[in-house]
Amino acid sequence: MRVITGSARGRKLKEPQGSDIRPTTDQVKEAIFNICQFDVEGRRVLDLFGGTGQLGIEAKSRGALQVEIVDASRDSIRLIRENVKAVGLDIRVVQTDAIAFLQSCGTYDLIFLDPPYDSDLVEKALAQIKAFDILSNGGIIICETRAETTVSEPDPPYFLKKQYRYGKVKLTTITKET
Repeated sequence: MRVITGSARGRKLKEPQGSDIRPTTDQVKEAIFNICQFDVEGRRVLDLFGGTGQLGIEAKSRGALQVEIVDASRDSIRLIRENVKAVGLDIRVVQTDAIAFLQSCGTYDLIFLDPPYDSDLVEKALAQIKAFDILSNGGIIICETRAETTVSEPDPPYFLKKQYRYGKVKLTTITKET
């Protein structure tokens, strides 16, 4: 794993030991940032279910104004903090339940949702994001799931924009337009 571009370009990130944390592949990470390339610089970003922290780190490296990475796992948080320290970027790392975090966080312009596969956490997170209205107008949510996972069509002002498939992975983009 490495930072693709920006101020921390080329820096290696520590990878998880074992199979509890599933890092996003470099191919999928590049695809994610191709999707949101004009929506990172100067924006507030939330990397929910952070895992290794690589999506939030990549966003900060590309000029995001503020990045918060959230995960409940102690092992994930330790790995995220090591990776943030290794790249020397100013990123807030929070160890807490991701769904509970959404109830009192603030608003974001870009939200990455990459929870453990085969869980209902994408749907729960989307419901909380809408309930607490934490996505800014024109903001984007990018969900990473298994290719066969269905992400429910949200109610306005949230709209399922597009889905992309990369082998066994599907990226679903949702926007907020009022």
